[in-house]
Amino acid sequence: MDTELGLRERKKLATRHKILQAALELFEKRGFDDVSVAEIAEAAEVSKVTVFNYFSTKENIISDVGADHIREYADEVRARKPGRTPLDAIRDNHLRGLEKREPHTGLSDDPFVLRIHKVVRDNPPLMAAFMKNGVLAEHALVEALAEESASEFSAQVMASQLMGVRHVLCRQNIHRILSGTSADDSYEEAVGEAKHAFKLLERGFGRLMKKRDES
Repeated sequence: MDTELGLRERKKLATRHKILQAALELFEKRGFDDVSVAEIAEAAEVSKVTVFNYFSTKENIISDVGADHIREYADEVRARKPGRTPLDAIRDNHLRGLEKREPHTGLSDDPFVLRIHKVVRDNPPLMAAFMKNGVLAEHALVEALAEESASEFSAQVMASQLMGVRHVLCRQNIHRILSGTSADDSYEEAVGEAKHAFKLLERGFGRLMKKRDES
């Protein structure tokens, strides 16, 4: 029975990947808006119904690639050791991801990941879908922080700053990779930027950039 279930799951994963590959190739050639779900289904050799059984929308065919990380940051905060702050948990998660060149940090030059980045960059509906993943991740983090905070508003402010820093760092890394710098060559700079960014949050920035009197 276990072997049968394992085989079934492998077949599902294979079908899911086949649909993703077909959609990616079509979006690369013609753009997101000019490709229909029916055409994706035909290219993947499945029915249109099958496509929607695996993906709720056309955008999700691509954006679901990063959906595994939506609750990751909230889980890291809940699982942190005594004496560690939520900032410690999110920073350490990001630094570990950089070391492993994980795609969700932006520091990955895996050919398939690069194709995803490029098609997202070139198609606004896909960019919006990935941004929605970020919003969902922030909401999940708010829930985790609110479990320990006396104020849900404080949890919202903290979550927005933590996820905002992650977004900027990820965007910086993707820009370097798409500009032709390898992940290995970008690593030291990415780590330095991450440590600097989280240090700014740790210290607070309320008194930084006070405007000078130029009169």
